Amino acid sequence: MLSALVSSLILLAASAGSKIIYAGVNESGGEFGVFASVDTPGFGLPGRFGVDYAFINKSTVDIFVDQEKINFFRVTFLMERMCPLSFGLGARFNETYFSEYADAVNYITVTKGAYALLDPHNYMRYNDPSMQPFTGSVIGNTSDPTAATTAQFQAFWGELARRFVNNPKVVFGINNEPHDMPTDLILKNNQAAINGIRHVGARQLILAPGNGFTGGHSWTQVTGAGDQPSSDFLNMMVDPLHNTAIDVHEYLDIDFSGSHDVCAQPGPSNLAALTTWLRDNNLKAVISEFGGGNNQNCFQFIDDMLTYLAANDEYIGWAIWAAGPLWGTNSPCCGPDTGSLEPGVLNDMGQPNAFTTVWAQAVRPNIPKNLKRTGVSSLS
Repeated sequence: MLSALVSSLILLAASAGSKIIYAGVNESGGEFGVFASVDTPGFGLPGRFGVDYAFINKSTVDIFVDQEKINFFRVTFLMERMCPLSFGLGARFNETYFSEYADAVNYITVTKGAYALLDPHNYMRYNDPSMQPFTGSVIGNTSDPTAATTAQFQAFWGELARRFVNNPKVVFGINNEPHDMPTDLILKNNQAAINGIRHVGARQLILAPGNGFTGGHSWTQVTGAGDQPSSDFLNMMVDPLHNTAIDVHEYLDIDFSGSHDVCAQPGPSNLAALTTWLRDNNLKAVISEFGGGNNQNCFQFIDDMLTYLAANDEYIGWAIWAAGPLWGTNSPCCGPDTGSLEPGVLNDMGQPNAFTTVWAQAVRPNIPKNLKRTGVSSLS
């Protein structure tokens, strides 16, 4: 009885001191329609809106905001669609694709009053998404004549930020899951993006990723083929407005991939070294991807991690993977039968999907009551 009381008090204290101000879900679909069975540059580009790719179902956003009371959506897109290969990466956009994307972002932010994290879902690569995450040239790789330059990346981010400069509820996510590249190059690209965003007068929150698929568990470790730890470089970024946080992904299955339905990697202990690094460097982080399968094992692992985030002031937000308008009965993560987080859709077995199971059991109870609802996106 005493043990239960102590546990309850610890949880109450964690809740009272929580600095989680963003809580929500990934909206995946803008990157669809380009995946090929073999490396095929240009496959599926530009694609057909509503058929090959789409960004959100507005009715889904309504449910998440009005009923679930979340305030944060990570909305994916492809840089090869925003900046067609014929243009190259930079400040010239496909205006049709941008307008479709902006409509989704503005529905979330202007119509519904939530925050939208802009997510170029490109693994810090550009020119060939046909077999992501491994195809495409690493941005800034000077030994690859086909690679977009860091300067082009800065121009791209300057233009995207310029178009949203007057929307206080956007968050700029520099890039999804860089990996297998020099960590100092990630720093250079991140800094270029920050410079481009701030140069046009955009003041909103920026999320900067690290190496190793920006995994929290490996933040202080060598990743890939000897790539230096993210912790060696990501504290060197300079934001004149001091409004940049670290973008972290943390899946809970055996290999941190999110492809298994059994959870075996405990978030709290695996994030401990990152948490210490954040504290030592006076930085904050957002867990912008995580997930778990439809089983009690994963429900507990998700609850443990979200409780940990709420108890540590270094974390300001989270978003689970993934809802989206085109998943159908398929499963975005965590085993083939888990299903997506899209409300009103079944899984591949004709049974309730992750919105009815994982979200209801493990996520909904952890949505803070005091989320940020007004003002420019920020660290507080």
